[in-house]
Amino acid sequence: MGVFRQLAEYLYIKKPSADRPKSSWVGYMHGINRISILIFLLCLVILAIKLLR
Repeated sequence: MGVFRQLAEYLYIKKPSADRPKSSWVGYMHGINRISILIFLLCLVILAIKLLR
């Protein structure tokens, strides 16, 4: 269940936990992860549209 909680935090669906580290590098890493998840979801949508045509 931890994976889904982390995804929800990345996509701003759930509030981040208070015990999360506050380093700027960790913030950059989370930002890059957020971008890669959104690009992956966009690609899944594009593939689904192409398969349904």
